[in-house]
Amino acid sequence: MTSNKITIAVDASGGDYAPHEIVKGAVKAAQKYKVDIALVGRKAILEVLVSHYWNRPGISIVAANQAIAFDEHPVNAIRGKPNSSIVVGVNMVQQSEAAAFVSAGNTGALMAAALFILGKIEGVERPPLCSIVNLYPTIPALLLDAGANADCRPRHLLQFADLGGIYARYVLDIEKPLIGLLSNGEEDTKGNHLTVESHKLMRQSKLNFFGNIEGHDIAKRTVDVIVTDGFTGNVVVKTVEGLGERFVRLRRYRRSLAPSSLLGGQALAQEVGQESLVKGMDYREYGGACLLGVKGNIIAAHGRSQAAAITNAIGLAIRTAEQQVSDKISQEVSPHDSAESDS
Repeated sequence: MTSNKITIAVDASGGDYAPHEIVKGAVKAAQKYKVDIALVGRKAILEVLVSHYWNRPGISIVAANQAIAFDEHPVNAIRGKPNSSIVVGVNMVQQSEAAAFVSAGNTGALMAAALFILGKIEGVERPPLCSIVNLYPTIPALLLDAGANADCRPRHLLQFADLGGIYARYVLDIEKPLIGLLSNGEEDTKGNHLTVESHKLMRQSKLNFFGNIEGHDIAKRTVDVIVTDGFTGNVVVKTVEGLGERFVRLRRYRRSLAPSSLLGGQALAQEVGQESLVKGMDYREYGGACLLGVKGNIIAAHGRSQAAAITNAIGLAIRTAEQQVSDKISQEVSPHDSAESDS
């Protein structure tokens, strides 16, 4: 799939299941994608874990003897722990030692490190997290901001739409992505002040703007790119994740009562449909969210990521790096007039 020259750095100290599940996922990704993986973390522990896999081509270890916990203040943590796995990993991207960095650790610290070390692409005001929402059976959609910017102004949402459109073109191969603005009604005048003013800016822009969409449109995949503020976007993503987990429990309970071998044709078809839906809501399927607008490829994986999720997050990182998304954004982002009314 890819060239061995690509190296993906992976935070082996970040996440609820680090380092064991991170190592398992990285080894699987190295085998599956034929890329080099640099595990960043406590060297002695990682050497022992990696030694358990006799067939481990493409795996290297980069020492980082500090780790940032989830409850640490992001800025204080990256300043106080210069040898943490997050800081070391982001530095590898900045120094072109890695094409991308994947971390399931403290997302706030990851974003802060990316901003301080890599810097923002010129013209980008607030880098958003771009998450994949895969409720439709064939083609996923993008949602941004998924949590990087809780408080936004209309011009920020306009730029999120621009960035999401660029990412959709190169990573999802959608030639002309359709953009939707998440609101509580489809009418142009529906929504709070942020939504109404953002709608006006998007309607006046050159974006392929559909208009407002409502929550039920997410499951219908009405648009390719869903735009909202980071507070709302994070609530949406976590709601979808929670529903996915609930479906998994219900499905297991149902199967315990009636094994699939005893299901009739109609029930089996229903089971297959539910399987597709559950997979779409499972964060392990898409791996992580990309931080768009910084000078490098950064993927934030779910804090509860186990091996499968890490493997898929690395796959997303490879795709993002191969498509040179950061460079494409630098070339194509439109520095919209900040003088546009935010009042």
